[in-house]
Amino acid sequence: MTHIDRRTLLRAGLVAGAGAAGGALLGGAGAPAAPAWRPSGRPSLTHGVQSGDVTADSALVWTRADRPGRMLVEVSRRPDLRGARLVRGPVVDPDGDFTGRVRLRGLPAGERLHYRVRVESLDRHGVCSEPLTGSFATAPGRHQRRDVRFVWTGDIVGQGWGISPDFDGLAIFRAMRERRPDFFLCSGDTVYADGPLAERVTLPDGRLWRNLVTPEKSKVAETLAEYRGQFAYNLLDEHLRAFAAQVPQINQWDDHEVVNNWYPGEILVDDRYTEKRVDVLAARARQAFHEWLPAPADGPLYRRLSYGPLLDVFVLDMRTWKDPNDGNTYADPARGLLGRAQREWLVRELRASRATWKVIANDLPIGVVVPDGPGAQEGVAQGDPGAPAGRELEFAEVLRAAHRAGVTGLVFLTADVHYTAAHHYDPARAAVGDFSPFWEFVSGPAHAGAFGPNALDGTFGPKAVFVHAPPAANTSPAEGFQHFGEVDIDGESGALTVHLRDRAGASLWSTTLPAPTRR
Repeated sequence: MTHIDRRTLLRAGLVAGAGAAGGALLGGAGAPAAPAWRPSGRPSLTHGVQSGDVTADSALVWTRADRPGRMLVEVSRRPDLRGARLVRGPVVDPDGDFTGRVRLRGLPAGERLHYRVRVESLDRHGVCSEPLTGSFATAPGRHQRRDVRFVWTGDIVGQGWGISPDFDGLAIFRAMRERRPDFFLCSGDTVYADGPLAERVTLPDGRLWRNLVTPEKSKVAETLAEYRGQFAYNLLDEHLRAFAAQVPQINQWDDHEVVNNWYPGEILVDDRYTEKRVDVLAARARQAFHEWLPAPADGPLYRRLSYGPLLDVFVLDMRTWKDPNDGNTYADPARGLLGRAQREWLVRELRASRATWKVIANDLPIGVVVPDGPGAQEGVAQGDPGAPAGRELEFAEVLRAAHRAGVTGLVFLTADVHYTAAHHYDPARAAVGDFSPFWEFVSGPAHAGAFGPNALDGTFGPKAVFVHAPPAANTSPAEGFQHFGEVDIDGESGALTVHLRDRAGASLWSTTLPAPTRR
């Protein structure tokens, strides 16, 4: 893996300016606009390789170059890539910040595949970058019963805790890679665009936390270049780059990709921002999100990914259609976090799913109270244990529809609140009884200040079975309390085991859920 330091990043240049999101899929790119300068020598890949949104027969592969060029990807069953199939990808250019992605198709199901990425010079045919390699496991086919393992967490480089070589950088990604997961679910807050970094932070015991700092991370992100710089910064870490090269990702966004607790139409009152219109900031952030992560460039962010007969993953977007943060006690069923189209999609897809387990990736927890200052709520719950109100109404609708349709095997996975916990929801404890019992597992932060625990709202009858939270707010990664979760599904029995793990990968708590019996 090519080493990347701060000087390399600055030399590569994070290109400013507006433009359509780059990294068009195979066959979609045209001739690039002429850059203002042309570096000498061969192209260079500046931020490693990544893969994402893997299915049984396809996968996205991502990279970034230091100049315009043609992306080339080879894929093979063999680690030495002998006999690899070559796929000519898009031209990477300044409009997309020199990032590119290729959708590999026609892949064999349920196998580990190996790939090699290069970028070919547009000026000199045949002159290519040094290659970078990676691998990923395709999802099992529809009838392939096999073990499935994945990890999840969220909240990366938040609250001023950046990459510190003295404290082993983003070491949690090494621990997750060592678990050899089939894929990684990032439950939002993939970056902290509103969290500038200082070069030094004094820890409570007097030690110094020294951050690697880039210009884009020295202030809140407002321009497209600054939003791009948030993702570029995280990829300076060797543990994250090694992880991304070997573990395919499923990414969802939450608030810190744009600004804390944002919602559409919001006008900021934060003096750090010269651009106060959140809709403008969100458009720039979304472009950077699509450019710098191996996620689909087109269509909504909510989607369903299938992993054979045992698992379907339903990825929610709880930000794009979010209503304003108020007291969250309204009775209007048309309001909420999901929006009507996504809510109907979720109910329809849950009913259609024949997978043993239906994992719903919700970037905001259901029963955890997440305030947004005095009198306003950021999340689903508002602390009233009575009948559903506000945003709880749409989740009551989803849970009721799933229950009445006989949907089994619902499990919710989330992050956001910066501690780890296991919550069991039961209508016997709830203010509403028209749903089936389910679990919601919370993990995080991956590398951010640790907080919590938060209060639980009794509307859906949650019980905190396990909680691991810090003794003080904004506890640094140096003190632990960084977490990821792991899900293991046994291919023979269909049982699902959840481990809640710490930064080093040690299991803090686990439970095994037997495969549900269809109603």
